[in-house]
Amino acid sequence: MNINIQLLLAINAFARSTPWLQPLMLLYSTVAGFVVFSELMLAGWWVGRRRVDLAPVAAAIWTPIGMLLALAINQPISKVLAEPRPYLMYPDLWTTSVHSLAPGFPSDHAVLAGAVTASLFLVSRPLGWFSLLAAAVMAFSRVYVAEAYPFDVLVGLPLGAALSLIGFVVVRRVLIRLLRMADQTIFRSLVTATPRPPKPAPRPLVPEPALAGPVPARSAENQLAEVEGDA
Repeated sequence: MNINIQLLLAINAFARSTPWLQPLMLLYSTVAGFVVFSELMLAGWWVGRRRVDLAPVAAAIWTPIGMLLALAINQPISKVLAEPRPYLMYPDLWTTSVHSLAPGFPSDHAVLAGAVTASLFLVSRPLGWFSLLAAAVMAFSRVYVAEAYPFDVLVGLPLGAALSLIGFVVVRRVLIRLLRMADQTIFRSLVTATPRPPKPAPRPLVPEPALAGPVPARSAENQLAEVEGDA
């Protein structure tokens, strides 16, 4: 028996011995987890638009896009690998009445959590750490309810993070350029909450001094009079 199965059976034994935790894990692994990550993405946009630099808000806007991209890439991968769910392979496992019939490797839930977490680290480190905790709970909950093997989620988390980060590197400059364009429009409040920089005050116009005209030449009589006067 490999370590993947051993971990699955150990976590499932823990699930069987904690009936008080079962409804919470089921709720988080299906509905509540998606609500948490939706709120985290909204918080990322709210935090990012308060930065002077446009890179954080670009990462925040990319977060849901990168998540969908990672899921779209993972779908054909999981179909090709076609790994059955644990509850189908081990009927004696404790599980719930809510099941997914789609292949489970890599775990879609883990890919989603990894993609969101990686992008949020680019927005705010505290927000990224909070998302990492939510991702870890999501991964554990999927194994807890016997919907995924431990390796399904351990592969899904970094896969989602890598796909999201690679996508952001590719589109980062384009996103920032678009945000700079939006900064000059009525959609500025969606891009940034920072005040506009004050316009420089116009320089006062100082009149230029008039140029002195040429000194008139003195006549010979005036010069002679000045010499006699000095004498």
